[in-house]
Amino acid sequence: MKNSPFISAAVLLKELMALIVAKFGGTSVADVARIENAAGKILRELERGHQVAVVVSAMAGVTNQLVGYCTEVSPAHDAREYDVVVSSGEQITAGLMAMMLQKMGVTARSWLGWQIPIRTDGIHGKARIVGVETAEILKRLQGGEVVVVPGFQGLTDRGRISTLGRGGSDTTALALAAALKADRCDIYTDVDGVYTANPRIVPQATKIARISYEEMLELASLGAKVLHSRSVEIAMKEKVCLQVLSSFEDHIGSDLPGTIVTREDDIMEQEYVSGVAYTLDEGKVTLVRVPDLPGVAAKVFQPLADANINVDMIVQNVSSDGKTTDITFTVPKADLEKAADTIKAIKGLKYDDLAISDNVSKISIVGVGMKSHSGIANTMFQALADKGINIQVISTSEIKISVLIEADYTELAVRALHAAYGLDEE
Repeated sequence: MKNSPFISAAVLLKELMALIVAKFGGTSVADVARIENAAGKILRELERGHQVAVVVSAMAGVTNQLVGYCTEVSPAHDAREYDVVVSSGEQITAGLMAMMLQKMGVTARSWLGWQIPIRTDGIHGKARIVGVETAEILKRLQGGEVVVVPGFQGLTDRGRISTLGRGGSDTTALALAAALKADRCDIYTDVDGVYTANPRIVPQATKIARISYEEMLELASLGAKVLHSRSVEIAMKEKVCLQVLSSFEDHIGSDLPGTIVTREDDIMEQEYVSGVAYTLDEGKVTLVRVPDLPGVAAKVFQPLADANINVDMIVQNVSSDGKTTDITFTVPKADLEKAADTIKAIKGLKYDDLAISDNVSKISIVGVGMKSHSGIANTMFQALADKGINIQVISTSEIKISVLIEADYTELAVRALHAAYGLDEE
């Protein structure tokens, strides 16, 4: 296990009487038996003297079913009514969880997003949390009650139910933990932590015991599916200690069996590279021989921004005569055709050719050790070269290097980089 955890006496003392937010994902509450298993973990936390607030997702598959109903009724449905429908999945789970805890002799009550309330902006389907009112929740917790909250939902300033979009339940859990000033937020899921790479691709991948907020945010945004980047942003901003662990193992959160996401200063040993991530959700756009003049880049990218198309990696190559340039960039694969149409509609933009490709993948290495060690990039480029993998685009930040390659080489590239940085399990 990478970065073996170091727990001081002060931390252990704090764990004796902690306020914990425990979030259970869809696979962890997929049926009544799994809800009972999750409730049993909450009971064991209470027996150790902790206060617990629970956040639940909809049962696995339920949200997709509800979305399907909405689409069947009307493909161009009203977003406000869509939120009413799809938010009901979490509501069902919250009620069942409270009932299961009551069956176990625990004082528990469910609180819907509008009852707390969890306040959001008015963008239905992908709302952002703007505040959580905690007075009543804290009163209940201090009275020994377990508070069960459905994830994914909130209340707009117009009194309408809103939903938070992808990763919404994780976001709810971290926002609640921040508002309650919880000692820890445990995210129970179907994996036992964050790994140095996807174990399905790299069997030698190892679980990371501790990882910094910054590294986790990069990994989440670069394709790691364990946590959504919005939830990590909240954890980092509010300094919430976050743990990812499995709901299918016997351990409970207070055993600290998973991956702790925390401040960089709290990690005793830091690897040069903590993990390798990949995503197949990228599309590549290349404008060939664009006039190399001031304002040309703005002329290209402003319409894309106006069309709400997120541009990621960008590279520009000036011709030898200095008169033209090739501009290459990536966009989400789902927006590739839209991006091409947007560019074609730009008046007065001259270029020789517009090429698009969805046969690409983005491979990234992440690690805070990059800040203070040289040669990290060279190791990456050499490892890929040794496997005959051509790099199309390169993008870097202080703790990340990403490259765009042909999609067919994705798994080979991930395995090669994992080995090159010494991350394979010994």
